[in-house]
Amino acid sequence: MNYTLVDFLTLIGSLALFIYGMKLFSDGLQKIAGDKLRAILKGMTTNRLAGVGTGFMSTVVTQSSTTTTVMVVSFVNAGLLTFIESTGVIMGANIGTTVTAWMVAVFGFQFNISTIAIILIGFAVPFLFLDNPRLNHYGEAAIGFSILFIGLEFIKNSVPSIDENPEMLAFLNQFTDFGFGTILIFVLVGTLLTLITQSSSAATTITLVMVFEGWIDFPIAAAMILGENIGTTITANVAAIVGNVYAKRAARFHLMFNLIGVAWMLAVITPFLHGIDGLMHFFAPEAPSVFDEGDLARSQATLAISLFHTSFNVLNVVLLFAFVPMLIKLVEWVQPITKASDEEFRLQYIRSGLLSSPELSIEQARKEIEQFAKLIEKMHYSFNGLFFKKQKKQQKFLRKIRKREEISDEIELEVGNYLTRISENSNLSQNAQRRVRTMHTMINELERITDIYYQMSKSFEQMQSREIYLSEEAIAELKQLLDTVLEAIQNMRVVLEEGHHKLDLEYTIDIEERIDKLRDEFKTKHFERLESGDYSVKAGVYFLDFINLFLLSPG
Repeated sequence: MNYTLVDFLTLIGSLALFIYGMKLFSDGLQKIAGDKLRAILKGMTTNRLAGVGTGFMSTVVTQSSTTTTVMVVSFVNAGLLTFIESTGVIMGANIGTTVTAWMVAVFGFQFNISTIAIILIGFAVPFLFLDNPRLNHYGEAAIGFSILFIGLEFIKNSVPSIDENPEMLAFLNQFTDFGFGTILIFVLVGTLLTLITQSSSAATTITLVMVFEGWIDFPIAAAMILGENIGTTITANVAAIVGNVYAKRAARFHLMFNLIGVAWMLAVITPFLHGIDGLMHFFAPEAPSVFDEGDLARSQATLAISLFHTSFNVLNVVLLFAFVPMLIKLVEWVQPITKASDEEFRLQYIRSGLLSSPELSIEQARKEIEQFAKLIEKMHYSFNGLFFKKQKKQQKFLRKIRKREEISDEIELEVGNYLTRISENSNLSQNAQRRVRTMHTMINELERITDIYYQMSKSFEQMQSREIYLSEEAIAELKQLLDTVLEAIQNMRVVLEEGHHKLDLEYTIDIEERIDKLRDEFKTKHFERLESGDYSVKAGVYFLDFINLFLLSPG
């Protein structure tokens, strides 16, 4: 055997270079897409068919169905997507992942692209030094694309030659004499290969190289492709372990959908593969059969594997699309809601440590801040209830305010950590950096508002325990001020949920001026009541505390 340890380490380095090129290419595409990724995200929520298109486009941009499905699980856990909406995205991701296989099969095996890749790097590097972020991103994507194919060329040159190392073929041949069992063995091999590389695209590329170099034949490669379709679901299922029930359901759906697809394909794999061979002959009548031996047949087989990969995933979506509601019911039966907390909004997906693209991670954080604003509105209603609901409900309102203030501390910590981790990404665009800094400020301000409501609730509780009561006029003034502050909170929520283009600056300034005017007016009346003896000095102190705290509120 002529294959040495140095040759093996060279192969590992070549694979690493290929994966790095894929990551660089993906990062560049994501930065170029920028705001379009947010538009794609919004497209997820229209209908299942739109979700298929969204999943396809997201996977083309991220260059990995694993990344897309992990991202989808995070979104479902965060409340960005419902479980039902996620099903279309997952199906589309299965189709999108086949684009990489075509790109590698066409450019990597049908043409000698390494020379062109070197030239492309020469043209792209100057783009990195221009004072234009968009051109920088184009340069990064072009360099990543080039490194990807240079890495592929190194892989092709580093794998053991079957002619010089017949032991390799002899080892593989041990597993090729079990008939249908052989297919099942290599389905398992494909699954394990995807788990090891953590990328279905990388695993597919390795499979194409093995076919091209003659290690495996066309049917075995097809079996590995089926295994890679299973392997790509495992990462998302691991990610869902710390998620809520809906995240788990999204991951289980992906696993079941792909398992069902692999099952029906295994039942018809022999005639299906001959059908693929027939299609290849239809488009290239002079080409040899993909089942033949020889360099030309192996080159054709790489294209045939890409065709098989795409055909299988497209057909699986077409065949199972109408049965998705039934599959959803099956998943809900397998993964039932076990406790009330599964129905509540949670931030556990942040603890999972899973970051998708920076742009989409920022969108996740923005949605969390939306939830934060909703929490503040709930605290406002609870505080309002202390003054204007029946006395027997006051303890319930106090408990709610205390609990929500504790939740707000957790939100600030977790979202803050999440934003910090996003900002550590070296691929963050300048616009994204500004948004992250703005969000840090927003969560700090929102948490400060929850502290204010909590302080006011403690002041009310203390006032009640000391049997100090405000006059009806003072309570009416507080109600007027509370109603105006609620306007400010609701205006803040509209801007957070619908974007800054919904900001009515004149209306916002008007609310702030009304709050300031009311505060000043009520302070004057407060001193008049003290002078006339309408309430005690102690009651006046509490009233003034409430008025001054409202000064720090969203108005």
